[in-house]
Amino acid sequence: MTSARPRRRQVLKAGALAAGASALALSTPAEAATEAPRFLHGIASGDPLPDGVLLWTRVTPTPEAVPGSTLGPDTEVRWELAADQAFTRVVASGTVTATAATDHTVKADVRGLTPDTTYWYRFTAGSSTSPVGRTHTTPAADAALARLRFGVASCANWEAGYFSAYRHLAARGDLDAFLFLGDYIYEYKTGEFCARGKVVRPHAPTHEILTLADYRTRHGQYKTDEDLQALHAKIPTIAIWDDHEFANDAWSGGAENHTPGVEGDWADRMAAAKQAYFEWMPVRPSIAGTTYRRLRYGRLADLHLMDQRSFRSQQVKVGNGDIDSADRTLTGRAQMDWLKAGLSASDTTWRLIGNEVMISPVAFFSLPDYLLRPLAKLLGLPGEGLAVNTDQWDGYTHDRRELLGHLKTNGITNTVFLTGDIHSAWAADVPNEAATYPLSGSIATEFVVTSATSDNIDDLLKVAPHTVSLAAAAAIRTANPHVKWVDLDSHGYGVLDITPEQAQMDYYVLSDRTRKDATSSWTRSYRTRTGTQRVERVNNPVK
Repeated sequence: MTSARPRRRQVLKAGALAAGASALALSTPAEAATEAPRFLHGIASGDPLPDGVLLWTRVTPTPEAVPGSTLGPDTEVRWELAADQAFTRVVASGTVTATAATDHTVKADVRGLTPDTTYWYRFTAGSSTSPVGRTHTTPAADAALARLRFGVASCANWEAGYFSAYRHLAARGDLDAFLFLGDYIYEYKTGEFCARGKVVRPHAPTHEILTLADYRTRHGQYKTDEDLQALHAKIPTIAIWDDHEFANDAWSGGAENHTPGVEGDWADRMAAAKQAYFEWMPVRPSIAGTTYRRLRYGRLADLHLMDQRSFRSQQVKVGNGDIDSADRTLTGRAQMDWLKAGLSASDTTWRLIGNEVMISPVAFFSLPDYLLRPLAKLLGLPGEGLAVNTDQWDGYTHDRRELLGHLKTNGITNTVFLTGDIHSAWAADVPNEAATYPLSGSIATEFVVTSATSDNIDDLLKVAPHTVSLAAAAAIRTANPHVKWVDLDSHGYGVLDITPEQAQMDYYVLSDRTRKDATSSWTRSYRTRTGTQRVERVNNPVK
C-alpha cells in the first residue's frame, strides 16, 4: 500500500440545500444538548468499487443544529481511510466543510484504492472523533470469486418495532455488503401505520413528512438507531429506494398517500425526498439523479439496481385492461434500455437485479373473501374482485414481457430478481407464460425478503402468526404453481450466498419485532443452480 499511495485529498461530495424545521428534537439524542460537535448519527460506507468507496457521516456542530433545522455553524470535518484498524497506515484523507446547506451531512467519494481490500475509516471535527467503520472494496472486474454474500433487508418502519434484523446481520462477520431493497424510512404520521395499531416508538416529526425539513428530520431519527448504526459501521451498504422514501404507492406524478393542493405539489415533495435521501444515505446519485446503477463483483456477479418509482406511470385500478398498455411503464424507456443493454453485455456468471416490486406474476382468484380482504389491505388494493397487485410488475405487463422476452431471445441465463416491498417472503420461478407453466418453462428466478418490522397479514388481522396466513399461502401456491414458497406473516431478513454453482437465499425470522432484544432463527432456504432458472428448497442455510 505504501509503494502505491493514492492522493491524500480525494473528491468530496456532500448533500444539498436546506429548509426550515419543526418538532426536530427527537431526531437527535439528548447528549447533543451538552456537547458539540458530535457524531450522533453514526457513520457508513456504500457503493463499493474495485478502486473506491463512498464514506458518509453527519456532524452535529452545536446543540441546536438538529437535522432539518438549517441551524449550526460551518464545521470542518476530516476523514481518514486506513489499511489497519489502529490507523498506523493511513492511505487516504481529506477535509470537507459541513454546512447547514447540506444538513451537516458529509460524503467522501474515495478513489485510488486496492481491489478486494478491507479498510477502516473515521471522521474528526474539533476535538471529537467518530466511531471507526470497516469497509471493503469490490474485486477487480476480471477476478475469479469463489463466493459472494449479502445481507438483504427491506421495509423497516420505526414505529412498528426495533431494527433487530440489522443487529443480527452486523453480528455475522461473513457478509460482503448489506443490500437494502427499499422503504428505509416511512413517511406516515405517528399512529397511522405501526405495529398492529400500537406505536412501539413514535415518529419525528409526528405529522406526515412533506417538506425537505420533514424528510431530513425523519432520516435523522432513523439514523439514531443503535442497531442500524452498528450494521452501517460494519460493512458497506448498497441501497435503493421504494415508495415510502417518498409516499405510499408513489409514481412519477403523484402517490396514493399524497393529496394535491392539501399537501403541496408532488414534484416539490419528491424533489425534497430525493435531496434528503442522497444527503443521508451512503449512495451515489446515479443516472438522472436516481438510484438505478450497476455494481460488479469480479466475474461472479453483476448487480443491476433499479428505480421503479421515478419514471412509472400511475397504477391502474384492478380489472382495468390498461395494465397491458404499451403506453404505460414501470421503468421508463431509458432505464429499460439501460437494463437490457447491461444484461446483454454481462459476462459474469450471475445477473442480480435489485428490484423494488415483485416481478413474478401472482393471481389471487382462488382466495376466499375472509383471506382476500386482509391481503388486499396489505397490498393497498380494493378488496372486491382482486386479481393482481397493480403496484407490482403485474400492473405493467408490457414492460415485463419486454424484459423477459429480452432474456429469452438473447439466451441470458442465471438472472435472479431480489425484491422487497410486500412484507412477506417468497421464492418463485419467473415463468415465460404463467398460464402454461411449468410446460412453458422459467426464464429467471426471484427471492423476496419480508419486512424488517412493517405490518403483514397476521398483524393486520391481529391474530397469532400462521393462524390464517397458512391457508392464504396454500391458496396462492395452488393458483400460482411457479410460487414455490410464501411466508405471509414473519418479520426478518435474508442472507444471499452466491457461488459459481448456485445462488441461495437463507431466510431468517425475528422472535418479536417489538422487543429490542429479539432473537433470530433460520426458517427456510431456497436456491437456483447455474443454468436451471428454477428454485428448489434446501434443508440447511449456507455455513
